[in-house]
Amino acid sequence: MSRPPAKVRADQLKPYRAKRDFERTPEPAGEVSGAGEGALCFVVQKHDATRLHYDFRLELDGVMLSWAVPRGPSFDPQDKRMAVQVEAHPISYNQFEGVIPAGQYGAGRVIIWDRGTWAPVGDPHQGLAEGKLVFTLHGQKLAGRWELVRIAKKDDERDVHGDRPAGKREKQVPWILFKKRDAHARPRAEYDVVSALPDSVVAKPLPPADAAPLPGRGGGLVDESGAARAPGELSGAKRAPLPDKLPPQLATAATALPARGDWLFEVKLDGYRVMTRIQSGQPALITRGGHDWTAKMPAIAAALRALKLHSAWLDGEVVVFGDDGLPSFNALQNAFDHRRSESIVYLLFDLPYLDGWDLRAVPLRERRALLAQLLQRANDDDAHDGKLRFSAAIDADPASLLQSARQLRLEGLMAKRADAPYVSRRSETWLKLKTRQRQEFVVGGFTDRGGARNAAEIGSLLLGVHDERGKLIPVGSVGTGWDGRSAAELKATLVTLERKGSPFAGDAAPPGGRWSRRNAGLERWVEPQLVAEVSFADWTPDEQIRHATFEGLRADKPAAQVRREVVRMVGDRKAAPAANDVDAPNGRQRTQVKVSHPERVIDPSSGLTKLDLVRYYESVADWILPHLKGRPCSLVRGPEGVTGELFFQKHAEQLRIPELKSLDPALWPGHQALLEVPSARALAGAAQMNVIEFHTWNAQVRDIAHPDRVIFDIDPGEGVGWPRVVEAALLVRGLLEELGLKAWLKTSGGKGLHVVVPLAPKHDWDTVKDFSQAVVQHLARVIPNRFVAKSGPANRIGKIFVDYLRNSHGATTATAYSARSRPGLGVSMPIAWEQLSEVKSGAHWTIADAREHLSFVSEDPWQGYWKSRQTLARALKRLGAGG
Repeated sequence: MSRPPAKVRADQLKPYRAKRDFERTPEPAGEVSGAGEGALCFVVQKHDATRLHYDFRLELDGVMLSWAVPRGPSFDPQDKRMAVQVEAHPISYNQFEGVIPAGQYGAGRVIIWDRGTWAPVGDPHQGLAEGKLVFTLHGQKLAGRWELVRIAKKDDERDVHGDRPAGKREKQVPWILFKKRDAHARPRAEYDVVSALPDSVVAKPLPPADAAPLPGRGGGLVDESGAARAPGELSGAKRAPLPDKLPPQLATAATALPARGDWLFEVKLDGYRVMTRIQSGQPALITRGGHDWTAKMPAIAAALRALKLHSAWLDGEVVVFGDDGLPSFNALQNAFDHRRSESIVYLLFDLPYLDGWDLRAVPLRERRALLAQLLQRANDDDAHDGKLRFSAAIDADPASLLQSARQLRLEGLMAKRADAPYVSRRSETWLKLKTRQRQEFVVGGFTDRGGARNAAEIGSLLLGVHDERGKLIPVGSVGTGWDGRSAAELKATLVTLERKGSPFAGDAAPPGGRWSRRNAGLERWVEPQLVAEVSFADWTPDEQIRHATFEGLRADKPAAQVRREVVRMVGDRKAAPAANDVDAPNGRQRTQVKVSHPERVIDPSSGLTKLDLVRYYESVADWILPHLKGRPCSLVRGPEGVTGELFFQKHAEQLRIPELKSLDPALWPGHQALLEVPSARALAGAAQMNVIEFHTWNAQVRDIAHPDRVIFDIDPGEGVGWPRVVEAALLVRGLLEELGLKAWLKTSGGKGLHVVVPLAPKHDWDTVKDFSQAVVQHLARVIPNRFVAKSGPANRIGKIFVDYLRNSHGATTATAYSARSRPGLGVSMPIAWEQLSEVKSGAHWTIADAREHLSFVSEDPWQGYWKSRQTLARALKRLGAGG
């Protein structure tokens, strides 16, 4: 739909400006804009005011019409979300991220949670007047058709921000925002977009400081709406005749992304790869195997003709969306088998040739911008009835996207170099990261259900792949993934291909001597012509697939081309992680472990469960791992939760956690091997094994004899209020600054605060401990009514003990972002010193809201910590001189 005519009024921003002092707030004053060109924009800003809410804004008539949505949007059509209409904002507000200062309207932090374009269904002015606005969103998180419905005819008093005094509340109109039922809708139980993708779509750095920038970050991912450009204006475009053939570019299966480069991320589609050749306006739909399937998809062909292109090559994938709104490979097969092609949708993602111009040397970002432009024009004219769609890139942390893809049971993600050309071969500029291993296999035989030869259904398919010499090698079998009708149809097809001897090279069975324990010796062989798509958990050491599920037969790929898919490490990485763990950029990992007894409440005071704890650690892996990697770690386990027995575990003993590392016993002679938590898989696996807290040493494994930090644990005694704890932290910082040392701060997750001083690893343990003890003794001597230098509850009643014992050899402290095994499950959260006045306790954040807090963190509050290399020489001298 084209942009509706604007009804611009110069006074539309008066309420907005009246509420703000633009000399104090960084928000833009803005102007009412003219009609403009192109698509209308929308933005959703996450606003941490007195009450957290989401500001939903739609461009219309030169301003952003705005609604405050307390719980945020939901893809579940059954979720009717309150949306209180507030004052219109300037269009320039779309770029605002920052902090609205205290005392100003809406004081708090604001991030850009989502943004994109929107298209009204019908006349939006009429919809607003009648209280029923239907529209389509094309965002980085939100998509599909939505509706806003006004639920009160009269103005209703609503206090969105919670910061207006009684008697001065503005009358605001309540609406309801909800998702319409379409291909994008899905139950919140399966996918909650607010919790799955809590962060800003504007890139932000994460620790550690020595990590390379995230792919696509810095300049951000390409804006694929793009200004209108002709093909010949693109860099690398060449005049050339329409190629007769153009094989597709293929992706490399990968367990990791390279640490450098500008990458686009798309959802990996569960369908058939199809190239389209258009000559003189007539399309030909060509499969990966070179077969012309135009006649099989007449509706798609008609939609392509409606594009009115003279000549082109388009690249994409045909899919069918199932009842759950997700691409369904089985539904796609049924659409072809039963001639129901009207349900097929063609998702397009590349444009290697257009109207006399060869675009293969053009950077991907420019090819995709041109493709998006073509499809948007057709969409505005309703030329293709939704049969053709653009496979949009998603601007978000790919590791979080992959975790969401797992939750949605999607295949995975595609990663593509934004500056790469189009090449008709398998390349490492296109990568596929799968949530579960999946590939094609050749069907070389089958067994009957229950071993009965006259059974109507098959029992299992016997699978293989071709080796380098073209021989068919057995890789195992699959016996699940079909219903009764599909099993009968499979058997009927296979019987027509039956042969006497095995088509497999060498022995007829895989290693171990038999295909199936139940049907050993009852195998029936077929000509190796059928190709089955199969998902599976992993490859065994003897190269057999494990825990396989049949996804469907493929008719778009010849059996002779089926090889074992090689999963590559990309870039300069040396060792691959486990098969079901996927690395994110910069070595950041994401994994989602299966949680036993997920419903078990581990904190009765809050109702938080074991599942909540595991998912918390998965969600903060990027933040916590820099504090865990390379350090000996002790684990606090609580099998019965925080109210049961807790115990420290410093050695592996009988504990079996994937990727949990046992260190060299020589690091601590006379003791068992210490532990390290080096990866997201180990972190989540430990939480699954009832680990609540992670405590680390003050030295790294590479130089265990020399600590690289000093920690002062500000531990209040009985009767000490929180303001005194804050005062103590500031006093410790002041003393350290006098000694020439910079310090960083974090909450303890319990009652107090941790002041942390990074060091160059030059001093031995005794020196560091003696220094910390001297600091504490000095405080106790100079301010005896505040501090005490002796540990023990009886010695610190009404006073604060700054615990220096954390700096002894073998001692540990709860690491940053660790949960604490106390009622409430508080989190040890790094903060800037400037934030201290806002913190209300040492457990200000818990596992229930810590990740939400981090979504508003624009930069690592310890950014300078990672580069600091201080020594104690000067401080020891000054402290000694001070007596």
